[in-house]
Amino acid sequence: MFDLIASELQEFEVALGVELRSDVEFINAIGADLVTAGGKRLRPALAYLASALVGGDREAATTVALSVELLHSASLLHDDLIDDSATRRGAEAAFLRYGNVVSVMSGDFMLARVLGILARSGNTEFIALMSRAAAALCEGEVLQFQVATLQDWSFETYYRVIDGKTAELFAAATEGVGMLASAAPSTRAALREFGLAYGRAFQMRDDYLDLLGDSDTLGKPTGGDLREGKATHSVLHLLLDEGNLEARTIVGRHAAVEGDVERMATLVRASGAAEKTREAIVAECSRAQGTLSAFEPSPARDALMELIRTEVGRVS
Repeated sequence: MFDLIASELQEFEVALGVELRSDVEFINAIGADLVTAGGKRLRPALAYLASALVGGDREAATTVALSVELLHSASLLHDDLIDDSATRRGAEAAFLRYGNVVSVMSGDFMLARVLGILARSGNTEFIALMSRAAAALCEGEVLQFQVATLQDWSFETYYRVIDGKTAELFAAATEGVGMLASAAPSTRAALREFGLAYGRAFQMRDDYLDLLGDSDTLGKPTGGDLREGKATHSVLHLLLDEGNLEARTIVGRHAAVEGDVERMATLVRASGAAEKTREAIVAECSRAQGTLSAFEPSPARDALMELIRTEVGRVS
């Protein structure tokens, strides 16, 4: 579905490599790992497709793509250390190879590169957008930890968490190109709403598969969220709608007993909570699809529609 922007994504990889260069060997090595690992590059792809929707400039789209991807990558370096994650994209996590200090400071180096990109953009509105997205990301991550610690669960808080840690950065990728293209306010609003709705669907699907997916397909063990005391959408249905005491016990002890993850998955499926989460994901995808009606039919719009259908397909 990214064939339309294949050349743009190739240019992006080159530009990303330039931004990550350092004379310090360890920082350079972590940057090189990021470029080599590749990954989905979903956020840059959103920026380029949104730019195509509004007839934006490729260079401006690259500015947005680099900003969101470097901010995202910096957060991953920090998250792996915080979550004590052994692997990232199938490779040993950076903090295990290079140590905590190198990993954290390399993440900070990426954030410094973001500041440089924003300064070169010369667009104060875009700078403010990225500042808000970065703050929301931090708040979302801390709020998630706060809720797990206090066991202060609610669907409202869950949506605040996924908006902050994921959806706001998706929205920055789509709205940002609208800003740099001087698009009409209504167009920018549609781009932002698409990013938020698609970002929510993406994170909810990720949470869903963390519990109910196949570990071989995911490339990591299931139940990571439970082991960190996180109650995601399906589990919240058990805790809040069903008042399931067994589920509360499993979350409270961070799934520390053998078989806890599998038992929670069974409870989620049997109670209908899994289906409710699928319905919520489909609803966000429908909302994202609706925002695209503001744009004329085009290959870029078709590609974004395909992204939405892919999210639905992964939980069908």
